[in-house]
Amino acid sequence: MPAFKDPDVYRDILDSLQIGVGVLDLQKKIVFWSDGATEITGYERIDVLGHLCTDSVLQHCNQECCEMCAEKCPISSALHGGKPLETISFIHHKSGHRTPVHIWAIPLRSKHGSIIGVILTFEGEVALNGPHPNDQRMKELGWLDLLTGLPNQFMMQSHLRETLGTFADLHIPFAVVVVELRELSGFRARYGQEAATSMLKVLARTLRNSVWPTDFVGRWSESQFLVVLCGCGEEALQAVVDRMHRMMSNANIVWWGEELALKALIGYSDAIEGDTVDALVGRAQQRLSGNQAQATKAASASGSSTA
Repeated sequence: MPAFKDPDVYRDILDSLQIGVGVLDLQKKIVFWSDGATEITGYERIDVLGHLCTDSVLQHCNQECCEMCAEKCPISSALHGGKPLETISFIHHKSGHRTPVHIWAIPLRSKHGSIIGVILTFEGEVALNGPHPNDQRMKELGWLDLLTGLPNQFMMQSHLRETLGTFADLHIPFAVVVVELRELSGFRARYGQEAATSMLKVLARTLRNSVWPTDFVGRWSESQFLVVLCGCGEEALQAVVDRMHRMMSNANIVWWGEELALKALIGYSDAIEGDTVDALVGRAQQRLSGNQAQATKAASASGSSTA
């Protein structure tokens, strides 16, 4: 048989692509899954073939609304509209975080012209934002946190001082957000260090995927992360924080068959004239402490009501 009449050749071609390729039937069951799709999502063929796209794998969400379902889903839109659809969205990675992707949903037609499914192609975050040119250099200089790969506290303090200097000279607004993984010590004691490490990595990726590439996300302490929101004033700050809450509420890890939700607290503050690093971060930490007290009080009240 001539080489290009062998169907396995075309499967090999699809598997060699750097983008992800999936094919879904009219019931939205996954019938094809490329190696590139596994690389981007973490899901192997055995995890997805024969499953509905809504079974955790391809639950879509954008930065405004998690879970783009029904008429907003690019797969549904392509099936019902009969036209290719392009979008920037998020998918649920097997490790628990949301990862940004560039999606094309293309109707698949039979030789008679009727729609029989959807071809889904998606490119991961490197294709969206490109690799950070300074990552390797920052690693060599000891500026990256070894666990998460994000800038460490030393690098974050340096960046904050620089941003405050620009703010003083040019009055370009910015804000900081402190995010803390709740009860990390208790979580580690119950599930072990490996589970705690996985949860910290999921939180790091979720935060990075919740903000724009121009924003700065780093590790601040063992259980805390710091986000520097460039060009973000007081009015926009609440919207960004709400987006972070939505993204984190959909993040989790699966540990020995148990789905463990990501639980985090947020504190934030916009920069004001005369700010120092300590003053700015201190206000965000103070708000976080207040939210922590409220969460503890609510948990105690819930425990009392069920006793």
